[in-house]
Amino acid sequence: MFFLKNLTHTILLHPQYFGPNIQACLIRRLHDEVEGTCSGRFGFIISVIEITSISRGMLHPTSGFAEFKIEYKAIVFKPFKNEVVDGIVTSVNKMGFFVEVGPVTVFVSNHLIPEDMKFDPNSNPPSYISVGAENQQRIANNVNVRLKIVGTRVDATEIFAIGTIKEDYLGCI
Repeated sequence: MFFLKNLTHTILLHPQYFGPNIQACLIRRLHDEVEGTCSGRFGFIISVIEITSISRGMLHPTSGFAEFKIEYKAIVFKPFKNEVVDGIVTSVNKMGFFVEVGPVTVFVSNHLIPEDMKFDPNSNPPSYISVGAENQQRIANNVNVRLKIVGTRVDATEIFAIGTIKEDYLGCI
């Protein structure tokens, strides 16, 4: 789920920033450009922890910009198949519900919900309610759930996941 990765990033810096504070400017730009982004290969970059090295700038003769390669360590978030995670329900409909697990949205289909939970379209807001159980569970917006990821799809800038609550110890928390 969370990993510490060694990564590199290239920054083009305008000549107006050349001066005694160039290193602080590069560090600030690195944080602004990479934190909160998603790399399909590594996952969501949560936070830059440490700057390992900053290369010497190479000037581009036509533009005057300087190119710097920065090596850094970052905490990344990447969900995997069969991982059990906790999240908050954001949307419920008759096809299933969506759960926000950090920066990833996980869809739980109605086929991956236990048979004793039925969709109640008349409730406000719409929800899944357990039928015939002593302790009735209700899955609606802003409810915490524990789910198991059954599959992920990675694009260049986003990660999609499908989850289930059809196994033991999964469901409402």
